[in-house]
Amino acid sequence: MTELAFQDEPPTGSTVTAYDEGHLVTYLRILDATAEQADWREVVLLVFGLDPEREPERARRIYDSHLARARWMTECGYRDLVGKGRS
Repeated sequence: MTELAFQDEPPTGSTVTAYDEGHLVTYLRILDATAEQADWREVVLLVFGLDPEREPERARRIYDSHLARARWMTECGYRDLVGKGRS
């Protein structure tokens, strides 16, 4: 299985980026895990392949920023995706 490269923090702009489109599955996995009340450390390990014991601050930053972007996608970003589907 090929792993997607990820940034420590996803984009924060008001439009969907290529990074967002490439990480839709990542965002969904994070949202699903959060809905199931999974421990953030387990999510970081499974989704990003990071050891939260070795890099706790970085792991938390990656989790928090990607969760925030995933939530933004469900609230606003999806509109860009729907619009692209119509063109």
